Amino acid sequence: MTKTLQGKVALVTGASKGIGAAIALKLAAEGAVVAVNYATGKDGADAVVAKITAAGGKAVAVHGNLAEPGDSKKLVAATVQALGKIDVLVNNAGVYDMLPLDAITPEHFHKQFNVNVLGLLLVTQEAARHFNDGGSIVNISSGVSTMAMPGTAVYGATKASVDLITGVLAKELAPRKIRVNAVNPGMVVTEGVKTAGFHEGAMRQQIEAITPLGRVGEAEEIASVVAFLASDGASYVTGETLHVTGGLR
Repeated sequence: MTKTLQGKVALVTGASKGIGAAIALKLAAEGAVVAVNYATGKDGADAVVAKITAAGGKAVAVHGNLAEPGDSKKLVAATVQALGKIDVLVNNAGVYDMLPLDAITPEHFHKQFNVNVLGLLLVTQEAARHFNDGGSIVNISSGVSTMAMPGTAVYGATKASVDLITGVLAKELAPRKIRVNAVNPGMVVTEGVKTAGFHEGAMRQQIEAITPLGRVGEAEEIASVVAFLASDGASYVTGETLHVTGGLR
């Protein structure tokens, strides 16, 4: 069976754990060579690289903190130097913190917008300068961009921004045959969700109760959709936001 990303170079931001790690592993399984970006989790990134290598693939860990504007150039340069020109960029790096209106501070706002929006724009800007002829950009947004859930004013706003940016860049980059789409996951149990304490208890039960498929998602279920959008199988798909939320809208 032909691998859908054979010979492609992919950069996945925030790929040391969770959904990002699952995406890196899936793209590698489909034949891509993968730059596994991390900000602080070097051990996690190295573990993802080791798994890819053990399965016969090729990957490198590249450091870059998207909260630091100068790091975008650095991580893209490290990717191109190690693997060559880029065919696939997955903007997965992100931070989230849920607060009600009365608790919102400038720090809460800027921490999330600096990574989720500005960081995404800067790394996309730099990566686009190093793309091959054509390619695919997949932005990891969130189901909360349209759900308007209490406590998500800032985080939800960053992801609504990602949805709009996806549509804008799809049009801007179309002349270069670069497709831009977003994947909007529902609740997925990852390390970050566990750290936040959302993986069990009332919040998870509430989400499962209103999700038509009756359960939360798995990281691999997000990764498989990303791999499709990255592949030539989605060659006529651009500017889309695909909700992978078990039917929850």
